[in-house]
Amino acid sequence: MRVLFATTAGAGHLGPLVPFASACAASGHEVTVAAPASFADAVGRAGLVHVPFADAPAEELGPLFAGLPGLTLEEANEVVMRDVFAGVDARAALAGVAEIVRGGHPDVIVREAAEFASYVVAEQQHVPHAQVAIGPAGLDEFALPRIDGALRALGAAQGADGLRGAPVLTLVPEVLDDPRAGDGAVHRFRYEPPPAGRGGPLPAWGDPDAPLVYATFGTVAAGLGLFPDLYRAAVDAVPVRMLLTIGEAGDPGALDPLPGNVRVERFRPQTQVMPAAAAMIGHGGFGTTMTGLAQGVPMVVTPLFALDQHLNAAAVARSGAGVVVDGGPAAPDALARALTGLLADPSYRTRAHTVAGEIASLPAAAMGVAVLERIAAGADRPS
Repeated sequence: MRVLFATTAGAGHLGPLVPFASACAASGHEVTVAAPASFADAVGRAGLVHVPFADAPAEELGPLFAGLPGLTLEEANEVVMRDVFAGVDARAALAGVAEIVRGGHPDVIVREAAEFASYVVAEQQHVPHAQVAIGPAGLDEFALPRIDGALRALGAAQGADGLRGAPVLTLVPEVLDDPRAGDGAVHRFRYEPPPAGRGGPLPAWGDPDAPLVYATFGTVAAGLGLFPDLYRAAVDAVPVRMLLTIGEAGDPGALDPLPGNVRVERFRPQTQVMPAAAAMIGHGGFGTTMTGLAQGVPMVVTPLFALDQHLNAAAVARSGAGVVVDGGPAAPDALARALTGLLADPSYRTRAHTVAGEIASLPAAAMGVAVLERIAAGADRPS
C-alpha cells in the first residue's frame, strides 16, 4: 500500500500523524509525507520521507497575522482557518500536491485537520482519504462551516461536506472529545508520549521536599512577542519549586534574577519531568496536554492564542483533571490561586489518573494501519 500523509508546517500538526505514518512504514507500506519545503528537517527528524510542496508566500501571510491582535478570539480563528489554512496555505500547496499524487499514485491520502490541499486533490483524482485529528472534534465543528466557500474556490466540488464524511483517526480519548457531526467513522487510538531523548536527570534546586510544578508554553510562544513578560509573570505566580522551559527562541538570562525555587531551561524532554511533577502549567497545546494527561499529571491550562488551545483547555476542565485560567500569566494572581487550589485538592490528581487510564486502554496507533488498509481497499471510504 502506498500512503501519502499531508501536513502544514507545524510541529503540533505533524505530531499526530507521526505514529500512524511510522506504523505504516514499519508494516512494510510505502510512506511519504507531503509538507512545505521549509518543513523538511522536521519530517526527517521524525524518521519519515519528505516530499515537498511550496511554502505559503510570506507577503500574503504577513498582513493576515498582523491583523489578528485587533480581532476577537472567534474572529481571529476564523481568519486563520479560512484565510490561512484553507486560503493562502492551500493555494500555495495545491499544484505541488496534485503533482505528488499524480506521480506517486497513493492508495490512500491521510491528512491532518488543517491541511486542505490534499483533500481537494483526493476528491479530484478519486483517491480515498482520511483525516487525523489534531485536537477535539470542536475544532472541525468550528472550522467547517467557515471554510466551505474557500474549499469550493480551490476546486472541491463537495466543499466542507466531503470532509464531514471522511473517516477520522484520533488520539483523543472519548472523555476529552467533543461530539462530532458528520457521518465519518471515528477510530480512537492510544496517545504515546514521545521518548525521553536528550536531557539527562533533573538537577537539584530549591527545596527538594516542595512539590514540583512543570511549566511550558510550547515551542513557538517565545518567538511571538510573549517573551519575557509572559514567562516572568509565571515565575512570579508560582510559590513552589518550578521548572520552566522556554524553547529555543527565548534567552534564559532575560528572566534573571530568578528566585531560588525556579529553574529555567530552553528544553527538557517532558517525559523526564512528568513523573516527578505534582502539577503542570501549560498553554493547551495538543502534545503538551496529552503528554501530561497520559502520565496522570493534573494541570492549570492557560490558552494563549489558538482555538485548539481553548478547546483542549475546556476538555481538561470537563474531565476534572485540571482548571482553566483565561489570561493566564497575564493575570498572575489568578494563576497563583488556581495552582494553589489544584495542589491542595487531590481530586484533580485522581481525575488525571482516570484520564490516563482511559488513554492507556485504547488500542495502539499501529492498529490504525488496518483501518487505512480498509479505506484504501474501498471500505470506510467517504462518499
